[in-house]
Amino acid sequence: MTTTRRAFTTLAAGAALAALAPATTASAHSSHRRGRLIAHDDFRRGLGRWAVELEKGGTVTATRGTLEVDVPAGATIWFRKRLEGPYVIEYTATPVSEGGVNDRVSDLNNFWNAVDVRSPDDIFATARAGALAEYDHLKTYYSGYGANYNTTTRLRRYVGEAGVRPLIYDYTEPLLVANEPNRVRIVSDGSKVQWWNNGRLVFDYVDQEPYTGGHFAFRTTWSHFRFSDFRVWRLSPQHP
Repeated sequence: MTTTRRAFTTLAAGAALAALAPATTASAHSSHRRGRLIAHDDFRRGLGRWAVELEKGGTVTATRGTLEVDVPAGATIWFRKRLEGPYVIEYTATPVSEGGVNDRVSDLNNFWNAVDVRSPDDIFATARAGALAEYDHLKTYYSGYGANYNTTTRLRRYVGEAGVRPLIYDYTEPLLVANEPNRVRIVSDGSKVQWWNNGRLVFDYVDQEPYTGGHFAFRTTWSHFRFSDFRVWRLSPQHP
């Protein structure tokens, strides 16, 4: 089966799964537990650990404990360090609605375990300028948590082909609430892929051909966010 055909097979399967039920609250048990801290940023010393790609400008700053993203179009902020699983990423994101021109409250998105098929050993070797279509050459997981004009919350599994973004889950809720913090937790544990928000398991996916390492990014478009408390922890097996 070709990659493109496989991608659309995944798309159809994902749509069927998504139709079964919306995201649910869960107290999922794991065979792993959070171990040592392997990466972090308190956002007090600038953007040295991040690479910023902006479609139409805007401002991205890291100071006083906050990564502030205030942009009129697409923005991707990559963590420069490559991450290898198993791991869990944690951070807090607050969509800002204070009357600013970009305070739209929409699109809390992430890439993780991202690799660019055009430069597999260095994701930064290929130039991008922040438009979403430029990321089609990634093999990556992509979560999109919406609100406002964007009324969907989705999980995709990119396969590195232009125009092919297989959809795994597609929900009409949960959605963002203005000025409310979102404590996000992303689990990359072999074939297990999870995305949590405020203790709620939003996406729970078992990938038969998992992406187990690559780069993480915050992604948004036409919005204003404040991020804080970015941490990456190694997952280690639990013992009886």
